[in-house]
Amino acid sequence: MKRSTTVLLSALEAFVIVAVGFGAALVPLTLLWATTFGLAVDFGAFWRTAADVWLLGNGVDVVVRFDEATALSLGATTEAFTLSIAALGFAVLTVLLAARVGRRAAEAGHILAGLVSGVVVVGAFAALLGLTAGSAVASPVVVQALIFPPLVFAGGFLLGAIAEQRRSATGLEVPGLLGDRLANIPSAVRSAIADAARGGGVAVSGILSVSAAVVGVLILADYATLASLYQTLQAGIVGGLALTLAQLALLPNAIVWTASWLLGPGFALGTGTTVSPGGTVIGPLPGIPLLGIVPSETPAVGLFGLLVPVVLGFAVGYVLERRAVEGTWLTTALRGVGIGLVAGVLLGLLAWWSSGAAGPGRLVDVGPDGLLVGAVAAAAVGVPALLGSVSARATNRVSSTL
Repeated sequence: MKRSTTVLLSALEAFVIVAVGFGAALVPLTLLWATTFGLAVDFGAFWRTAADVWLLGNGVDVVVRFDEATALSLGATTEAFTLSIAALGFAVLTVLLAARVGRRAAEAGHILAGLVSGVVVVGAFAALLGLTAGSAVASPVVVQALIFPPLVFAGGFLLGAIAEQRRSATGLEVPGLLGDRLANIPSAVRSAIADAARGGGVAVSGILSVSAAVVGVLILADYATLASLYQTLQAGIVGGLALTLAQLALLPNAIVWTASWLLGPGFALGTGTTVSPGGTVIGPLPGIPLLGIVPSETPAVGLFGLLVPVVLGFAVGYVLERRAVEGTWLTTALRGVGIGLVAGVLLGLLAWWSSGAAGPGRLVDVGPDGLLVGAVAAAAVGVPALLGSVSARATNRVSSTL
């Protein structure tokens, strides 16, 4: 495929990605406008809300300021506050769709051209949405709209491109001086670094998978509570649909928060609150049905969750070291420690991204502490991974002498 064709296709697909994500927010709001309000109110408010939601989901802060009448009805103040908590469902959608674009660009052999084309288009349309979403009540930070949605797209694009090159066994080519420097690194060290990146990703995937299973079990176990909260809100059919879609967008946040809980640090649902294996202290919560799964006290089996990163870290370190065809004790240590560092960075970033300000007052502190989660994850995964790598190397040496 020609470079120009790759550029055009990547640009078109990038536009589709923005349209799909924005449409996921706009469609339920349009139904609400048509059925509940009878097309009698200004549609622009729903357009702006959908744009705010999509931008917020892709990392853009939204500054909110209520007028006196609205503030009085909500029991809030007229002081401006910032919404910075991302509904990660929109970011996940962007990443998954961008990965498809990256795979196609890798197949065509024009990764850089496709990446630049897609990033420019996403940035342009994100900025356009940011400019059209501003109102007296809520205004997204347009500068962030130029930065964060393109970064989310770029992350998904590169994941797809790397996966495609690994599948086709061509390897990711690094041009120029950097590629020459990397070629001078001993193959055993390069292999250990690659295993660390792969192993850290596998460990994080395992922790998130267990977290997703825990969230699913909690939803099933507390179904009566969730149904009661739905009835209390009296949102109607269309309003209930919009509320459900909003909670689906927040489901990845819940999974990341559960991972933080399994690691130990837990998360906050407001200033001065904590939900962790060591104890649960929470105040009054908004009537969002999904929050009905938050336990009012620490489950009796809670401490067993701390074993999840330990077991995964040891297993990943052991398996990767057993498969290593060459190396020394130094590369063994590098492999184990690297797995922990990669897992810590990834989980720390996810925790940071899933948290933020969800409103004024005590709601400015919602979610896990990204730095603390990253540090704990690096230790909880890295130490067992190091022990697993050392055990595997010892096993290999014993096997070779028999």
